[in-house]
Formats: sequence, C-alpha cells, structure tokens
Amino acid sequence: MSRQRSRRVELPPAQENIEKLEKVVNDGNYYGAQQMYKSVSARYVSAQRYCEALDILHSGACIQLSHGQVTCGAELALLFVETLGKGKIPYNEEILERLDKIYKSFPRVSLPQNLWDVDDMQQLSENIGSAKTRVEGCSSFLKAAIKWSAGNGVNKNGSPELHIMLAEYIFSESPEVDMAKVTHHFVRGNNPKKFASTLVSFLGKCYPGEDDLAIARAVLRYLSSGNLKDANILMEEIKKQTESAEVAFPKTELMQFIAYLLQTLERDALPLFSMLRANFKPSIEREPAFNEPSAAFDVTKL
Repeated sequence: MSRQRSRRVELPPAQENIEKLEKVVNDGNYYGAQQMYKSVSARYVSAQRYCEALDILHSGACIQLSHGQVTCGAELALLFVETLGKGKIPYNEEILERLDKIYKSFPRVSLPQNLWDVDDMQQLSENIGSAKTRVEGCSSFLKAAIKWSAGNGVNKNGSPELHIMLAEYIFSESPEVDMAKVTHHFVRGNNPKKFASTLVSFLGKCYPGEDDLAIARAVLRYLSSGNLKDANILMEEIKKQTESAEVAFPKTELMQFIAYLLQTLERDALPLFSMLRANFKPSIEREPAFNEPSAAFDVTKL
C-alpha cells in the first residue's frame, strides 16, 4: 500500500506533462510524442488519477489532430473514451463538450463533388485514402463514445448529440456517402432540422432516383422508432428549405405515399395505412429495406 501511495505522489501535476508533450508534437516528433502520451497517461490511470489521465489524453488527441496526424489523434481519442469507462466518469455536459472538441479537431477536407473529374489519378487515390482514414478514425472514436454514453444512463441508444456528430462527419467527409448510415445516426439524434439541411444538400448532388429514396428512408426510420413528431418536422423543413435553396423537391409516387402516410398516421387510420401500402407497393419495393421499417412500426402506438 505504501509503495502505491509513493507512486502516486511521484507523479507530477498533469499540466507539466501536457506542456512537455505539446512541445514534442510542435517540434514534429509525432510518433515519439504518441508513445509518450500513451505511457504517461497509463501511469496516471494505474494510480487511479483518472481526471489527469483524461486531461493528458484529451490534449494529445486534439493537438495530434490539429497537426493532421489522424491515426495518432484517433488512437488517443479512443483511449480518452476508454479511460472514461475505467474511471466510471458520469456522462454530463462538461464531458460532452470535451468529446465535441476532439470531434471538431478531426480534419475536414473538401473533396470534388465528382471524384472522377480530376486529371491526376495518383492524387485522386491519395485523396480517397486520406478521406477514408479520417472517416474511419472519427467513426471509431464516436462509436466508442456513443457506446460509453449508452452505458451511463443517457438512453439506450447513446447520446443524441454524439449521433448527430457522427452523421455529419460521415456525410461531409466520406468519398462516397452512405446515406443509410447517415440516416441511422440522424434518426437517433435530436435535430430533425439539421437532418433536413443535410438531406437538402444531398438532393443537390445525388444521382437521379436517389432523392426520393433518401427522404422516404429518413421518414420511415423515424416512424419505425415511433417518432411521428420528428418525421413531420423533417418533411416540413425539407419542403421549406428546397423552396429557398433552388433545389427541386422530388415529385414522385414514393413522395405521394410518404405524404399520405404521415396524414394517415395523424388520424390513426390503420385500415387506410394498409390500403396505402397495397396501392403504392411498386414504389415501396424500389428499396427492399423499406419493407422492414414500414412493416416494423406499429401505427397504433404513434
């Protein structure tokens, strides 16, 4: 016991190590700094000085990411989340702010709308590889944070704010956007208006036939989780934003089905819902996944 106490006393305040390690990073020795961040923070964890370990890891993740060292920064970000669990740190606004700061430190690099409209194929390959590294690093960090938050009583799906962060990063940084993933996280978030803005942005650059599918998928995902309120907010906001953004709102049978569906659910008309599914069956079957959420939600509970 006395040996453990002495070990704790021997550790200096975390800020001393933070300043030393930041200098190593600023001098360009990213790999050396990375090993030091990991070993030094581990000593504080062993001494159960979790808050100081978190300070070191948070500083390291942010500064490595600010220098474009995505792999190093993402590793320290994951260790930050791991230490939250080890220290049994509760989820609160202060921790959310620290997670948000790490998230905002991940680089954002604009890619051409059409990736193939470039002459230098080697540069294109490098750009795509870098983008995938950024998305994988940020996704791993945020997924771990979401899982940690779910285990700390936020709600069973994890922090809505963290889901929004992940959805936004996947959409803005992925070389080829997977709207199904984007939708999954936005629906578990708490900001349908921001989701609407993302969808309107997608409408302006997607391929023909993808626009109505993206909107329908979003609405049905909300409904499958029993969230009629946000499904309606989403549709209203998309219509409002497409009017001012010079982006055409898709006028297809699938959109008619979604509009009628929302009206039907407001009236709790189960027979009409069944009739709608039958009448618009060809449009619904354009996307096999639609049969899962549309069949999964119970209209009597909305």
